[in-house]
Amino acid sequence: MPKLAAESHLPAFVAKMKNEGLQPLVIDTFAYYYNQVLSGETGLLYDREIHPVDLQEVEDFDRLEKYATTGRRALQHCVRIVLNGGLGTTMGLTGPKSLIEAKNGKNFLEIILLQADHNGVQLALMNSFNTHAATCEALAQINPPRAPLQFIQHKFPKIQQTDLQPATWPDHPQLEWNPPGHGDVYTALYTSGMLASLLREGIRYAFIHNLDNLGAQMDSGLLGYFAEHQFPFMMEVAEKTPADIKGGHLARHHNGRLILREAAQCPKDEIHAFQDITRYRFFNTNNIWINLEALTALFEKEHTLHLPMILNPKTVDPRNENSPAVYQVETAMGAAISLFDGATAVQVPRSRFFPVKSCNDLLALRSDCYILKENYQLRLNPERSPAGKPETVKIKLDPKFYGKIDLLEQRYKKGLPSLVDCESLSIVGDVYFESGVIIQGGVSIKNTQNTAAVIKAGTLINQDLTF
Repeated sequence: MPKLAAESHLPAFVAKMKNEGLQPLVIDTFAYYYNQVLSGETGLLYDREIHPVDLQEVEDFDRLEKYATTGRRALQHCVRIVLNGGLGTTMGLTGPKSLIEAKNGKNFLEIILLQADHNGVQLALMNSFNTHAATCEALAQINPPRAPLQFIQHKFPKIQQTDLQPATWPDHPQLEWNPPGHGDVYTALYTSGMLASLLREGIRYAFIHNLDNLGAQMDSGLLGYFAEHQFPFMMEVAEKTPADIKGGHLARHHNGRLILREAAQCPKDEIHAFQDITRYRFFNTNNIWINLEALTALFEKEHTLHLPMILNPKTVDPRNENSPAVYQVETAMGAAISLFDGATAVQVPRSRFFPVKSCNDLLALRSDCYILKENYQLRLNPERSPAGKPETVKIKLDPKFYGKIDLLEQRYKKGLPSLVDCESLSIVGDVYFESGVIIQGGVSIKNTQNTAAVIKAGTLINQDLTF
């Protein structure tokens, strides 16, 4: 819990944000959250305030094909907004995650551009202040037939934990700021003028998702269902498995509205209940559909969007644990579900959720577990379809040797192993792979030596292996 300050330092924050050229609406939004922090608010959401969502409350994706015709008609009135703010620092990246190779020699940005061009849908990118310049350079080189729209995520000043003053870091002043989470997409759309511009062009619906989730693609059934029922907001959710216990879950607030609770909003003594997948069955895929007219009406009524606050304790320099402790005020895009009467959720298959958050995920994506179809849609390899085979491969790589992209690529530079028949793969220690290696079933590879182990070309591994 943040310590209560003897006085408010809001004027100092306001001055700092004005000096940075941030708009009054952004400043007002930060002030709302800062006053919450001052009063000791933590952004926590207690179990007693919410109820689990029943299966019958959520529509099933498999029943939406009948809306496909409506969806195809509505496509000209829809924009696809892709969140492109991530740097992928946990994977050792210093530039946009969108520019790393994802599949078949193409990076995330290239694949999304090809998907949008194939679907004929307007594409928009929300860049962060960290990714905008590099993204513009990449787009100039790619030169797509239809350039995407772009707007920039705002930034919030970090808050010193000791006294709740603005954080200072003279050696790297840019580290005094943080992206305010993907919940900022709505405010950034509004303040950039893009929301009004889209509406003038006849765009009524937006499909929003993370750039690193190539499973998130335009779907005529989903769009048709959303458009025909004129929902203000729709969240794609998937049923939780034991691997999803950390993901934010869908619930219903005692006021009757649907709500999203993230792990950072769960009290520590309630984490067991949070992770109970039989109680909270659905997690947020962060694939969001929103009615732009409803969003505009909400801004006109409320002026600022008061999304539930996520108060993230960090250090001012995330690479230096000895730098001053700070709070980052953030919000989640899916949390907007609680702002709209009539918001809904749809249960979708896991095929619409392939996020890449680690090198484990990247290896799975690049492998033959997944294929990129002629229409540039990412799909699970149909060879993984036989009964009893898990939908996705579970990969756990030794972070010391595979935690960063350059380390991963060094160890597979002669070719990725075939994982199409692999159920799980665990690697401990330093292991290099030559070309044509095939891994089947559940396999653990362990190198206990001080030197690297090498798996020879063409090796078939269908049982545990120790060096």
